[in-house]
Amino acid sequence: MSQKARLLIVDDDDAHRNMLKLMVEQWGYAAFDVQSGEEAVQFVKKQNVDFVLCDVRMTQMDGFATLSAIHEWNPVIPVILMTAYSSVEKAVEAMKIGAYSYVTKPLDFEVLKTTLYNALEHTRLKEENAQLKNALSHNTIMPLGKSANMKALLEMIQTVAPSEATVLITGESGTGKELVAKAIQANSNRKDEPFITINCAALAENLLESELFGHEKGAFTGADKMREGRFVQADKGTLFLDEIGEMPLALQAKLLRVLQNGEIQRVGSDKVKTVDVRILAATNRNLKEEVEAGKFREDLYYRLNVIALEVPALRDRKDDIPVLAQRFIDTFATVNRKTIKGITPRCMNILMRYEWPGNVRELENAMERAVILSTGEYISERNLPLALQQVEKNTETNHSKNHYSLTNKSLDDIEKDAIKAMLTETADNKSEAARRLGITRATLHSKLKKYNLE
Repeated sequence: MSQKARLLIVDDDDAHRNMLKLMVEQWGYAAFDVQSGEEAVQFVKKQNVDFVLCDVRMTQMDGFATLSAIHEWNPVIPVILMTAYSSVEKAVEAMKIGAYSYVTKPLDFEVLKTTLYNALEHTRLKEENAQLKNALSHNTIMPLGKSANMKALLEMIQTVAPSEATVLITGESGTGKELVAKAIQANSNRKDEPFITINCAALAENLLESELFGHEKGAFTGADKMREGRFVQADKGTLFLDEIGEMPLALQAKLLRVLQNGEIQRVGSDKVKTVDVRILAATNRNLKEEVEAGKFREDLYYRLNVIALEVPALRDRKDDIPVLAQRFIDTFATVNRKTIKGITPRCMNILMRYEWPGNVRELENAMERAVILSTGEYISERNLPLALQQVEKNTETNHSKNHYSLTNKSLDDIEKDAIKAMLTETADNKSEAARRLGITRATLHSKLKKYNLE
């Protein structure tokens, strides 16, 4: 392996855990170990892990609970359970909820070695793929999300959409405010009427006024014919005013008139026209602070802020990253005529740990780039933008500071050392030593004879 795959061993039996760590490192893996499920969950949140080998029987948090907690954070990490023969039925049941596989104690090291190898070859569970793609196929208009704050937002959208209330949508740039506006319109009584969008920050004041309200022929230089504005285009439907915080104060007064009376005037006209338009507005600014600074009309602020919806930043809804990433992968794979099944665990770990200053838009761009650069069936960390790859490099630096390097011992030497250490720890109690090593007493006696330790 040019780059060692990272295995996390979870076992509350110190001797058994240490023996496994020594063995798998001899097989070429970078092994890390913790003695509880709680520690395992914290470990995968802070460091890259390709797969997990977890004992089922542990005090406090058992292997099943550990599996569930790990997959809540990163659903693509393969988790292999170690269980006694008496618990095989439970282990099989655990596979139905996401375990990659299981191995039985006493461990057959060749079986374990094969299982670890296969886990790397199949880094994404078919069930997880089916779940993500099922979520995508049933959710093309509403924003995707299973996190608590996104569920709350989706419930609010469903509640306010059928009303005629003006809605102010707030959130950082790139969070998906326009998608929220489209979801409101799609679930409203105006869903079959026009949905018109205008970005208030994209046009100069005179052009923005003309775009919104229309103009008469000759109203200004270049106005060679009469033109209806966006309000008329949106009549009976919905008008989405993006970046409303950028609207000049003079235009804010005209917008307030529309909200109060439903009346507009074309530029250069003294005639009043009535329109029936629902207003949705969005901003990444704090409009209350803008009001206090004299940059936004207070009366308009309260007219817009009848219903306020805040779209959470991506860093505050990381549970949604796997579903969002899969949606973008599917979209861009289709556009670029590629077959891509998903994301490697290491790559997903980077996505989960990155802070996403550009929010969902940045994730979308990262997945488009990754799909274009990918040459295999799975997106890897090498396909990510440099800013995300830096997360991996920082982790590598931290690992290298504390990583324990094995001398070139043979597997027999490692096994012999593990048995000697266990016998010392158990005061030569062979039954207890065999139990902790996860082997039978007869197997232990056989190995004692093999290594001249009797």
